Amino acid sequence: MRSTRDLLRRRLHLVRQRAELLSHILNTNSQCNLPDFGGRINYKVNRQGVADRFTDASVRKSIETDLRLLEHYDELITELELYIVRTAKLHDSDTFHRLRSIPGVGKILAMTILYEVHDIARFPRVQEFCSYSRLVKCSRESAGKRQGFGGSKIGNVHLKWAFSEAAVSFLSKCADGRALVERLRRKHGKGKALSILAHKLGRAVDYMMAREKTFDMQRFASC
Repeated sequence: MRSTRDLLRRRLHLVRQRAELLSHILNTNSQCNLPDFGGRINYKVNRQGVADRFTDASVRKSIETDLRLLEHYDELITELELYIVRTAKLHDSDTFHRLRSIPGVGKILAMTILYEVHDIARFPRVQEFCSYSRLVKCSRESAGKRQGFGGSKIGNVHLKWAFSEAAVSFLSKCADGRALVERLRRKHGKGKALSILAHKLGRAVDYMMAREKTFDMQRFASC
């Protein structure tokens, strides 16, 4: 599974490079004081005529280069995703589908969690799993006294990203989740509420993987 995990990380690297190309096009359009695009250019169907709006020949050539690279990245990323999904279903199809029972968790997030965790038995306690996933702050203590927090880069950055993305997606797909976060927001503020939600999702994933359970919204909201 490690080789597939590395391939999944490679896919994320390509996605970020693709995002840089999209940002360059959007920033160039803004710098040239041109009107916004009619649709989101991350979709190929909305890229028709994008380069033609730039009158400067060098700028137009730069945008054409970006667009050609985007098309190439689209093909590579799609091919990688199809391959990894098929591989995930061969390695641990049951866990893959259980993770997808969480509202907002699609194929990529489920695969990221599956391959970055690998074996949930590595973590005897849920606290250790959340710490590894960077969902809690590491406290510094001396002589029994807390000296603040540190170690923000200890743990798995890919799991931190996955649970942060899952928290945002969870809100868009689950009305009960939005109600829960609203209660947390009133008590802790918006930013802290999302962090708490990501932490709760991490705890839920630990429970689901360790006990081979699907997501239970009623249990999740009550914990």
